Amino acid sequence: MGGKNKQRTKGNVRPSSSGRAAELLARDTGVLPGFVGFGSSTSHDLGYVPALHGSDDFDSLVDADFRLVLRKLSKRDTVTKLKAVQEFGAMCQEREAEVVKGVLPYWPRIYCRISVDHDRRVREAMQQAFEQLILKVKRNLAPYLKSIMGHWLIGQCDTYPPAASAASVAFQAAFPYNKQSEALGFCKDEVLNILQDNLLNETPETLSDPHVPEEERLAKYTRLVTSSLLALKKLLVTLSQQDVDVLAERLAHLTAQSKFWKYSKHKSSQIRGAFFGAVSALCEHTPKLVQEQASCACPAVLLSIDDTDPVVLPPLWEAVLHLLSSIPDCWAHVNAKKGVLPKLWLLLREGGKGLATILHPNLLPFVSKLPKDITEPQLDFYSIFFTSIIQGLSSERAASSPSESAAIVCATIECLRFSVLQNASEDEEHRQVQNMLLVGQLLPLVDRALGSVPLQHGPLFPQVADMLVSWEKRAGVGSGPLGEDDAVPEDSVFHRMLADFWESLGQLCVQHVDQENETEEVLLGIAALLRVMQSPEAGSARPNRRKKTAKICFSDPGGSEGRPEVEEVEKGPLPVDAHHGPLTLRCGHLEQLVCQLAELAMVHVTERDSERHLHFLSVLLTSFPSYQVYRVLLTPGTGEEAQDGENEIVAELERHGEKGAALARNPAVHFLLQKVVVWLRQDWREDTELLVDMVFSVLRCCSSQEEKTIILNHITEMELRWGVLLQIVQKACAEPRSLEASVGWLKGPVLGERLVGLAKELCAVGLRGPRGATSPHIHMHSWALISLVLSQQLRSEAVIGDTYVEKIIDQLHATLSEAKDLSDAGNVEPLVSFICDVASNFFSSMKGCLLLASAEELLLTLFQLCAQDQDATRLSDSLLQKLNNSCFTGIRSLVTHLEPEVKDGTFLHSAALWVRNQLLTTVLGVKSLQVLVAAVKSLVETLVGAGQRGSHLLLQFISYLTPSQEEWRRSREALPPQWVKSSLLSGRLRVTCSYPCMDVWKFRATTKLPAHLSASALLGCVLLTAVDSDGHQGADMKHTVSEVLLALQWCEEMERGPAVVSDYCAMLRDLNITWERLCKKVTNCDVLETLFERSLKEGALWALTLANYIQHAEVSSNNIQGLYGNLESFFVVVYGSNPAGGMANLAVLQHCFRTGTVADAEVLLAVTATLMEWRNGKEGLFLFNSDLKKVSAGLLSLNVEMMRFLCWVTNHSPAVLRDTQWDMLLCSMLAWLETATENTATFWNPWVQLFVCENCELIVALSKFFSSLPAGVADQLPSDLTSEWEEFFMDGIHTRLLPLLVKITEEFTDPDDPLFPLPVVRSVGEALCYIPVSLLTDNKLPARFVAAQRTNLPEQLQTLLNTLAPLLLFKARPVQLTVYHVLDKVMPQLPQFDNENDNAKSDEDDEEEPCLLPPAALMSILSDMEELLEGILGGVQVGEFAVVQPLSDEYCCILGYLLTWKLILTFFKASPSQLRVQYSMYLRKSRSLSKLLQHLFRIMPENPTLPGQVAEPGGKDARTFFTERLELSVHSSNWLEGEVPHLACLVYYSALKDLPAMVRMWWNGQEKRVSGVVEKFTSKYVSGMLSLQEIASVQASTQTFESMTVKARPTTREVIATYSVDDIFIELVIQLPQNYPLGSISVESGRRVGVAVQQWRNWMLQLSTYLTHQNGSIMEGLALWKNNVDKRFEGVEDCMICFSVIHGSNYSLPKKACRTCRKKFHSACLYKWFTSSNKSTCPLCRETFF
Repeated sequence: MGGKNKQRTKGNVRPSSSGRAAELLARDTGVLPGFVGFGSSTSHDLGYVPALHGSDDFDSLVDADFRLVLRKLSKRDTVTKLKAVQEFGAMCQEREAEVVKGVLPYWPRIYCRISVDHDRRVREAMQQAFEQLILKVKRNLAPYLKSIMGHWLIGQCDTYPPAASAASVAFQAAFPYNKQSEALGFCKDEVLNILQDNLLNETPETLSDPHVPEEERLAKYTRLVTSSLLALKKLLVTLSQQDVDVLAERLAHLTAQSKFWKYSKHKSSQIRGAFFGAVSALCEHTPKLVQEQASCACPAVLLSIDDTDPVVLPPLWEAVLHLLSSIPDCWAHVNAKKGVLPKLWLLLREGGKGLATILHPNLLPFVSKLPKDITEPQLDFYSIFFTSIIQGLSSERAASSPSESAAIVCATIECLRFSVLQNASEDEEHRQVQNMLLVGQLLPLVDRALGSVPLQHGPLFPQVADMLVSWEKRAGVGSGPLGEDDAVPEDSVFHRMLADFWESLGQLCVQHVDQENETEEVLLGIAALLRVMQSPEAGSARPNRRKKTAKICFSDPGGSEGRPEVEEVEKGPLPVDAHHGPLTLRCGHLEQLVCQLAELAMVHVTERDSERHLHFLSVLLTSFPSYQVYRVLLTPGTGEEAQDGENEIVAELERHGEKGAALARNPAVHFLLQKVVVWLRQDWREDTELLVDMVFSVLRCCSSQEEKTIILNHITEMELRWGVLLQIVQKACAEPRSLEASVGWLKGPVLGERLVGLAKELCAVGLRGPRGATSPHIHMHSWALISLVLSQQLRSEAVIGDTYVEKIIDQLHATLSEAKDLSDAGNVEPLVSFICDVASNFFSSMKGCLLLASAEELLLTLFQLCAQDQDATRLSDSLLQKLNNSCFTGIRSLVTHLEPEVKDGTFLHSAALWVRNQLLTTVLGVKSLQVLVAAVKSLVETLVGAGQRGSHLLLQFISYLTPSQEEWRRSREALPPQWVKSSLLSGRLRVTCSYPCMDVWKFRATTKLPAHLSASALLGCVLLTAVDSDGHQGADMKHTVSEVLLALQWCEEMERGPAVVSDYCAMLRDLNITWERLCKKVTNCDVLETLFERSLKEGALWALTLANYIQHAEVSSNNIQGLYGNLESFFVVVYGSNPAGGMANLAVLQHCFRTGTVADAEVLLAVTATLMEWRNGKEGLFLFNSDLKKVSAGLLSLNVEMMRFLCWVTNHSPAVLRDTQWDMLLCSMLAWLETATENTATFWNPWVQLFVCENCELIVALSKFFSSLPAGVADQLPSDLTSEWEEFFMDGIHTRLLPLLVKITEEFTDPDDPLFPLPVVRSVGEALCYIPVSLLTDNKLPARFVAAQRTNLPEQLQTLLNTLAPLLLFKARPVQLTVYHVLDKVMPQLPQFDNENDNAKSDEDDEEEPCLLPPAALMSILSDMEELLEGILGGVQVGEFAVVQPLSDEYCCILGYLLTWKLILTFFKASPSQLRVQYSMYLRKSRSLSKLLQHLFRIMPENPTLPGQVAEPGGKDARTFFTERLELSVHSSNWLEGEVPHLACLVYYSALKDLPAMVRMWWNGQEKRVSGVVEKFTSKYVSGMLSLQEIASVQASTQTFESMTVKARPTTREVIATYSVDDIFIELVIQLPQNYPLGSISVESGRRVGVAVQQWRNWMLQLSTYLTHQNGSIMEGLALWKNNVDKRFEGVEDCMICFSVIHGSNYSLPKKACRTCRKKFHSACLYKWFTSSNKSTCPLCRETFF
């Protein structure tokens, strides 16, 4: 078939040669040949996948797609197999059942192989695919079941859980649960065959191919053996007992093999775990087989008892227990005392090695199964056993894990109880065992737990308590009937054991308590032990993990040989006996011990002030509140002072009547008043919580509620510290029992009045601040107490009485209001913080709290603080955040309880009025307004979130918030009038009213906003929030929306406004208050009609708002026509003011002309005739030679409209004008311009600016008209009109415009000044763009020269440059662009003057290479700009993009710098070659070009692609800044962000094109990083363009050379020059590099005839030098080289320094001759030779050169 490794063509379904051979055999013989290992039977033998073109029978069985997939399954590549299995499963799911059935004959072999694949993903996918196959074929799988069942069962026991789960799911899909046993029974022999083969015969080598890595082979073997053992267990568990009996003989063969039992010692834990699981199944289901192999089974299992692998231990102990039950004589096969028990003791001493939760629950069943001969002597056995198991508590794992420790403790107590029952007799041996267990094991364990907090919190104490309860029952101490087996004769044994236990425990506890330095942990451990013994369920109070564990039920020792019965129950408290109800100790030992310990602790407290013993006593009294204990505690006080104290207490209590008398007899009350109160009054005592627990313990000894209230009132009146009272209230609210005892006191007047007094005291101290006697932080507990009683709610009521709650809230509100008005707000910040915390807790916790009037007033004050700027409140950020949280917590609570109607004086009404007052009367800055808007917006959002109730409240809130119409009117009148400038100059508005004085147009540096703007922003935000929420649009919204739209329009008109307006506009954008959103959201109210009515009434800004609304809302023309019915209304819609005579008529006509409504020649002639009539009869209307200071706005507007009319006529209907009309037009235009030039001082006036702008617009229209006359119009014009325009009017216009530009910049020096006439500059600049070059060279500007300025220019041109060049630095973009356009016209004319001067120079100059500088005026400006740019861009690395804010000072500086260089490059391009060399020499010496290139790579973007490009950057079709022309329009300012980067790219392109050698030299001198950036950028975006352009220029060149031809090859970027003279033929190939022009141009040799090799090489080197070092095109380089060769042929000798006839830089010939050798050299070469060698000798003959 070709090569062995040849790639098979995709889609080639033709079989290989072997497949074709099989097909031929089948055709010849009629049957398929039988090959070894491939049978044709479908019942027993495995099938194979047929060839694609085999027998027709097989073709009919297997679908072609299935054949392809099945072949892929045989591949070794894991990914291929995985995809094939997944594809097979999908196909089984999608195809018809009949098609899938064809795969079944070949499925067993494939499944059996892939189901044990090494890759777990493949195995999982295989089982999933098998499931799909089963679901499709169903019963048709039955004939092949025996072939796959073994591997199927192994797959269900796969060590990879997802694969095993998938196999189980497939098994369940094939067989219901009740049929699974039958299915396995049907295939049991085949399954057992496979399992036996895997376990007994297979090895890692037989399972895998030899080429498989050893690690992979071992892993596969381990997995297969593990799965087989697990499958064996699953087989035994699933099969019926009858089927198991049938397999007994074959299983006996398996168990008889020594290899099977050796798995117990296998190094793989997985195999060992699976083996012990299989053994346990064998013991359970085939005990006889195991008994027969007891000699192997017992050592294999019992001697592995110390295996602590987490995988092995659970099945190991399961096997151990099953083995002990199945083999009675199991210990005969192992030595228990030497081989088993030592391993167990070691394991127990190590705490089960971290597996106690698994190991220790098995100890009791294990011990119970041990025969007596193993446990003899019992004293030693149990001693070692319990010592080992208790020692396990010290292991690292048990000490760090509560669950491990709990498992050990439970196992210890369970085994101890079992051991006691086993030895419950009066025999001496049994008594020794009992004493050892009690004194030697149990009590030391308890003693150890007393000092260990983890053991105290574990199950030890409850287990001990349960054991004691059981012993009491067996001793007959408790009441209640005993069970049948409880009447045993061991009563005396358990009596004695109980007595011994309590005696020993008492001694132990007394020993600890009586120690003065005993730790608190031990004392609290004793208290915890006693508490659990009192009520064992207290030890189980903590939530238990719901685990299954063994519940042990001990029977009588005599019955069933004392063996415990084990059953699975949910873990919980472990009641031992089957009685119901709580388990309690019924003997008096516990109470006696408690009294003894309490008395002992009291002695330590009174005599030694032991805090630890006081804590112990508190816990003890909490658990045992009994009269007996309190009597014991009062016993030590038997002096006279104590007696007097008791008498006073009795007398005071008896004042309360019978209840008081009863209290006087109560020992607990005496203890409280004599001891506890004294302790509470001790100021040094910090931990009073335990004393508060004693108070409530005493209350439990009171019989009635009234007695408890009397005691608490009495304590309250004792002037205890507020922290104590706080703890009492907290304790009362924390527990239902405590609350029930103290509810009367909490609601009573004693506590209420004290809390009100506390609030007043705290507020007074807080207001004093640092000047007060104390600081508020001392009252931390006091504030916490106030907050608690206001926030805690019990049974839907306040903790204290409602009257006292309202009094406290009143006090807080009054204090907060006073603090808000203080000038030194910073001093009261702690107070405000405390009040915030209290209020927040109160609002969030108390239901209906804000129905109190005082609460609403407090909420209003909080809202006011949140809505004011921090500069006014001087609150910190953290406190302000706290205020916000408190306030809006209260508002949310308020909204849920308010009635649907907002009443006067409520929070919403008061808040709305306060906000409205802030908007209209308080002067707000942007920051203050933002804070106010944010607060109100949050309030509105809260109302919106309250559903229908909130919507009703919101509408009323907005109505109160909205100003009245009169308030709106006054706020509108207060708006600054500067808005009119933009609309007036743009022609959108005609205003004829008297204009304000000059001072009005000067913006004052204010930070305050007009009230109208503040109100509009807030109400706009509120309305949009309300509309967004529910879409509701009230009927009265139209007025508010109109005002908001007016504010937006005002902001749009405020061009170049103060910073506060820009900040305000930014705030509106942040709030998303825009025209688009308002017009889209507010559609149902009559905004259009409202705006029109106000436009008619007030005009001006309302009319602009109306026009903008019509545009954004897309109002239909029908709706607009319905608004106006006469000319006046139409004028308002169009221009925004009422008509006024001729100006209005002209304005309306202008609109009609623009829309095409009226364009008749008769109308135009009539209007023109009217203008001429005015000119002749009312010349004063035309403002010729007028002082514009004294002219009204109406008259200026009339002239403006006349200019606009004449401009329109010029642009659209010039043919209708006659001679006189043209004269009127042109003369009027020139006269108006003269008026403008004489009134530059009034250019601050917007009406005057409009006058000048329209005049310039008329000039531009005329310039365009006469520069390119429309077709057919020239014949209709007067004959001498064009010549008059060119000879007279052009000169008159530009001799006035050019000085006017200079004059404006001199009179208005600051472009940032609001009075600067920027529109005038734009218009003048646009008009100057049409100035002819002749008028520039013969300009009439005043002479301006600079001293010591080197120049060859005429005076007029030098004056032009000196006058205009400095304006390139002027910080106004229109001025800079105008100067650029004007100078760009004259730049190509300037080099000729340097050329004439250069030709006049003497050729005998011996100095250094001559250099000329470009125009000195430009270079002087360039020098200044370079310093400025270094300051701007100096911190930016070359290659990083510096973003420049449009129209900023930096922007204007960079723009001027780039424009200057664009002029210089234009000048350079127009220069001849010899001058270009000198100019470039100057640029190199001044390093100006180097600085330019560095700055360019800081300004040009990394990706110069135009925005919105689909093509990939750098691709052929991509439009970039280099491919697109930049319109440097004076008037247009579109996309200023990209103007400077675009201009920078064009300057760089020009530099590469016109100065390639200098750029290449700069690039070669840069560091590696910079050169890399430059090359990458240039190669990607510029080189391709320049190469194509250079090649195209060669192709399109009309330049011809004598005896030389030039051809271009664009595809290869090559130029071929062929030079032939006589018999000489030379061909040179010039190739441009990829990074042209940075890389050097290569010159390769073509054909040559008649030229010596050395001469040939010289000429190639010369051409390469010219192309590399000359700043010009390839054609210019070739011309220079040809000239050099021609000179050589003419007999001119080469310069012996550069070996060239023509110098490569200055193109001079060798003229300096040596007097000795007569050789000639270039002057520049000699100069370089002398300076570099420091000699004055001839380079050739070494004689002195004269």
